[in-house]
Amino acid sequence: MARTTSSSTGGPSAPRNRTPQPLPRRRRTFGDFVKAFLAFVALAALVFGVPGALAIAVGWPLPGGAPSLDWLQQEITVGTFVNVLTVVVWLAWAQFTACVLVEVKAALSGVGMPGRVPGAGGSQLLARQLVAALLLVGATAASFAPGLSQFGQSLEGNQKPASAASAQQTPGGLFGQEQAGSAASAVAEQAEQVAAHADGSKSGDTKYYRIQPPEGRHHDSMWEIAERHLGDGRRYKEIYQLNKDREQPDGSRLSEASLIRPGWIMEMPADAHGGELVEMPDEAPKVSQDVKEQISDYAKSGQKGSEQGGGQQGGGSVDRDTAHITIPEQRPSGAGKGQGQGQEQGQGQGQQEATATAGQSEGSSFGLPEALIGAPLLAAGLLGALGRRRRHALWQSAMGAVGGRRGMEPPTPTGGAADAQDALLVGADPEGVRLLDLSLRGLAAALAEESRALPTVYAAWLSNGDLHLQLAQPAGRPPAPWQLGQDQTFWMLARTDAERYEDMDTAAPYPGLVSLGTLDDSRLLLNLEAVPGVVSLSGTEADRAAVFASVAAELATNGWSDRMTITLVGFGQDLTPLAPNRLRHLDGIEALIETMEAETRQRRGALGAAGHDSVLTGRTGPAQHTRWAPHLVLLAAEPEGDDAVKLAELAADASRLGIGYLVGTESGDLPGAAWEMEITPEGKLLAPLLGLELEAQALPEAQQRAVVELFRDADPGEEEGRGGAGTGRTAATPPFLVDVTEQGRPAVYARLVGTYEIIGLDTPDGERSPLMHEALALLLMHREGVHPRVLSSALWPRGVTEDVRDALIERLREWLGTEPDGTPRLRADGNGRLTLAKSVVSDLDVLRSLYHEATQGRGANSRAVRGRMLTDALVLVRGPLLSDRPQGRYAWLTHEIIDAQLPLLVADIGLALCEFHLEKGRAEKAIEALNASLNSAPGDERLWNELLRATHTLGDPGRLQQVATDLVARSGARGVPPRTEALLDELLPTWRSGLTAVS
Repeated sequence: MARTTSSSTGGPSAPRNRTPQPLPRRRRTFGDFVKAFLAFVALAALVFGVPGALAIAVGWPLPGGAPSLDWLQQEITVGTFVNVLTVVVWLAWAQFTACVLVEVKAALSGVGMPGRVPGAGGSQLLARQLVAALLLVGATAASFAPGLSQFGQSLEGNQKPASAASAQQTPGGLFGQEQAGSAASAVAEQAEQVAAHADGSKSGDTKYYRIQPPEGRHHDSMWEIAERHLGDGRRYKEIYQLNKDREQPDGSRLSEASLIRPGWIMEMPADAHGGELVEMPDEAPKVSQDVKEQISDYAKSGQKGSEQGGGQQGGGSVDRDTAHITIPEQRPSGAGKGQGQGQEQGQGQGQQEATATAGQSEGSSFGLPEALIGAPLLAAGLLGALGRRRRHALWQSAMGAVGGRRGMEPPTPTGGAADAQDALLVGADPEGVRLLDLSLRGLAAALAEESRALPTVYAAWLSNGDLHLQLAQPAGRPPAPWQLGQDQTFWMLARTDAERYEDMDTAAPYPGLVSLGTLDDSRLLLNLEAVPGVVSLSGTEADRAAVFASVAAELATNGWSDRMTITLVGFGQDLTPLAPNRLRHLDGIEALIETMEAETRQRRGALGAAGHDSVLTGRTGPAQHTRWAPHLVLLAAEPEGDDAVKLAELAADASRLGIGYLVGTESGDLPGAAWEMEITPEGKLLAPLLGLELEAQALPEAQQRAVVELFRDADPGEEEGRGGAGTGRTAATPPFLVDVTEQGRPAVYARLVGTYEIIGLDTPDGERSPLMHEALALLLMHREGVHPRVLSSALWPRGVTEDVRDALIERLREWLGTEPDGTPRLRADGNGRLTLAKSVVSDLDVLRSLYHEATQGRGANSRAVRGRMLTDALVLVRGPLLSDRPQGRYAWLTHEIIDAQLPLLVADIGLALCEFHLEKGRAEKAIEALNASLNSAPGDERLWNELLRATHTLGDPGRLQQVATDLVARSGARGVPPRTEALLDELLPTWRSGLTAVS
């Protein structure tokens, strides 16, 4: 739903899309009467004068009888031509008269759009203008007559009235394109809605619903209201749009679909039904007088809001050289209809951007940074990069400590870093990133198959899961399943179609897309490398820095790009840990200009040598992965004088070369600035010439520090990264240690390693059982505590209301029960995070505790204790983590590193047990332990190396050759790792010839 908001320049501001109300009337002027008189004269001349003149001057043009062969053989004279032309004029008159009758009927009735007369084209438009001008002096038509100033516009708008209507409500026009359409048809459609609403109001069919108070743990929700009274819960958005921002009886306003309060009044769509609805209050005898008055006042507030907004029309300043961004107004049917998972999940269907909605009212009470929660693509990129960094650190630490891994447990974040991590978990939309990446690469692959070049894309809009690409100019029909959007410069892909794409080996076509902010339910991504010049950003230094940091962080970690260079000047030295291979810093503007002059020359030469006109054509060619990666420059300090001019000259041809420039400025006046934006202290991102006012996406300094701290803590220390066995360093202590003696028997025991089983609790009945099992698994893997908003976002990725989440937590608390002293086993700590009692234990906890006790506890000084504990630990390993988890659930595991930790932990246990047996010369026992570990950690190179050494001690070359053969087979196309290959050369120099003999 597009909505124009006023800019700082005083641009247009259109009302929100509520139920249409009658427009304010205006006084008729003398000019109106003159126009009406001229229209009457013109209509009389065309409708009555034309046939009269034809009858007098020419007469009846058709023959008096049926044509015969003799008639066809007669000589063609001037009279014949006159008669033929007369017939054409009569037909044109008849068509125009029909148009007049149709327009008069529609205008007088005030109901419905005028019907289209076949082939009428401009005739019907002329008739509409003349009829409207004639009725301009009438009371019924004065509010919606389009006026003669629109005469002569093309009929394309009449054919697509929805586009024309919304063109007046969308911010600006298109990139370099004027919006085509008829203002007359737009106003006529509005008139139809006004008349229909007025008629309905008079007949008393406007219905209202009063939000019911809670019953027990059940709270009324907009989804359930739509389900009861509209037959489909997914129609809750219609109720939301009718009532958004209207003042309620308690003085508050509806701002989020999930946040409604008992006693509020909701105006309902006309087809609502059900006994709980109230029509006009005077006709509702069962309704109290107070409620009648509230409903009456509420109805008047809707009319007042419409009157205040109805007259705001017109256009702002237009940048015809650099073009405009508009909101995509066309939405495919079925878009945003999610798949429900149980009764509770149903309430979150269709809320593609509602992950952060649940619990917004509690935001500050739990201290989570909303800047990260409200940036789903940025959060997903940061979370993915953080997971990769932690996995890499685990593996590096493992390879640096053969025979006893160090740093098994990464440090648990605390303070601001913990809040930032929770905010990332709540806000991240990895599925949205995945679909965006698949959609863009799929488009590139489809165009390459058709031998078509990639179109220049200036921006992308994500609206309720659908993707709209805004092109610089029309590029024909898009390849299926893409569709044309509201016009030739929009290509659209529905979410349901994007989900059918599969991974493909295609270069990322638009890696320079980066989120700038949101407008209603649409998120704007600007393609920085496609801008024809510099993008300038003005505002205070702190506000600009927050936007620059957000842009840099998302570009550095996004999931829809391959290789990329991001040059930061004047800020962001602390952001390097996010992506050391992408981010680089330059000292100042002089160094930047010198660097970019050289790169600009190099890229121009490379394009010329390759025969490409731009990087877009090169990205679909044979060198797509190497030569055409984007280079994006983020310059926080404003260049001055000659430096500014040189930068503008470099940027003039940058879009063709895959280079983009975002430059900060205090004055707002920057040479060569193609698009000018401003960040306000209120968090609005304004672009007056583009007609945009967004809720800006920013990363304030406090959140920057917290995020960087997460990445720094994920890297292993220098000594640990280079350390080995025997260095004397101690392994990290697990965050939760279990009493592994007989006295430490838990009250609730969950098996997570292998199939999921719970001992000590009854299985919950009904459809909620899988949901409660999943919630318990999440809590067991995070003994430090789980934020309630993290829990809800993990279980309901599409969003859920607070009451549903709280009800689940309460059921979970009842299911887990209480301790002997009466305290619940599920409790909240001082920060509001949910934690489990020590009596609730998982086999993962026991596994970690046994290994820790065997290597650093009692087993460190007792060989017998060490051997027993390591053996018991290996017995616990029954397979992969949650091996029987249902498809479609536990998606939050993609954010975790437990899938990397568990195989390493199992390998460590196997290596320690192997060492234990080899000390006594029990090679067969050592081999048995290593093979058991390989079942859960088949790719661990350390296990294979120790297996080769243990087998070598048996003195059986044939058995060693068999192990080598198995190892080569498992290595596949990657080949044997270098360390293992060197070990094989030492232990079995003939192993290669043995492989040939076997094959």
